[in-house]
Amino acid sequence: MGKLPKFYDSNLLVGTESSDDAAVYRISDDLAMIQTVDFFTPIVDDPYTFGQIAAANALSDVYAMGGEPKLALNIAAFPNCLDPEILGEILRGGADKVMEAGASLAGGHTIQDDEPKYGLCVTGFVNPASMWKNIGAETGDVLILTKPLGTGILSTAVKGEMASEEETAYAASVMATLNRYARDKVADLQIHACTDVTGFGLAGHALEMAKGSGKTLCISLGSLPIMKGALDYASMGFIPAGAYRNREFAGGECEFSWKNHSGESSENFWLEKTRCEAVENETGRSETIINEAELAAREDIVFDPQTSGGLLLSIDSQDADRAISRLSSLSLPCAVIGRVINLQKKHLVFVK
Repeated sequence: MGKLPKFYDSNLLVGTESSDDAAVYRISDDLAMIQTVDFFTPIVDDPYTFGQIAAANALSDVYAMGGEPKLALNIAAFPNCLDPEILGEILRGGADKVMEAGASLAGGHTIQDDEPKYGLCVTGFVNPASMWKNIGAETGDVLILTKPLGTGILSTAVKGEMASEEETAYAASVMATLNRYARDKVADLQIHACTDVTGFGLAGHALEMAKGSGKTLCISLGSLPIMKGALDYASMGFIPAGAYRNREFAGGECEFSWKNHSGESSENFWLEKTRCEAVENETGRSETIINEAELAAREDIVFDPQTSGGLLLSIDSQDADRAISRLSSLSLPCAVIGRVINLQKKHLVFVK
């Protein structure tokens, strides 16, 4: 994108300059249009479930902007050698998820390709005054993650025929869950920045927020909500290729505090007094990390590419408890994972 010409329009509220989740164009003083497109190859075997996950992933970009999706178009690729009923099931899964979102599906476009691909082009709307962006985080904000991490690692374990049916089904249910429900719970609170955690992993998307906001995000690895089994599979080496690319992309801006013994950093000051609170995650653990192996696995988790991941919220500290209380009523584990602090040497600091 850096080599493409820049487009200047006073009504283009969000374009390519901030690596945000979707484009936003102002129609009037109190109405703006959100547009996004996303599609990918199957990550589960069941066609209907794949359709649901792909649709939820595409719709998520609108929710990450604080908006409401209204119109969707299918975008699909499908091999001639496969049964057309498989494509029908994929499209049915997507249609059901669009209906759950309260939007309308109005057609789309399909091409022939060597492997299946599916997703949506989504149009939504938002009041510009209440629009969320992935920049604007303020010092003192609390960071909340609304879904557990680990979908990339679990998907890799599935391909390696290691993941159990229970773990596979749970991961699919997490990915198919709309971020609509999390957005609805916090829409009236003071959200200073928001993004959804998808292909660039927690570290990659957090880095975009930190850079765009001119801040450092301090994140507690021990407070991350993580899917059951993901830590074990990470320790066993089931790391997707995307995680290595994400580490290459974001790793240079990451400081892992336990590796720095110089005593020069001050970014842990907030954690020395108060541990990050965490809603009990799927592993049933919210205590401090107990061994180096788990610490290394959690480090891998922050670079793990997510599919239809949760929202990363930078919320005013006065609203954090209220947000967690509301989000905890949903079916998925969420957690306070850190705080926003003044800019340090690195944009991301990870503590135990």
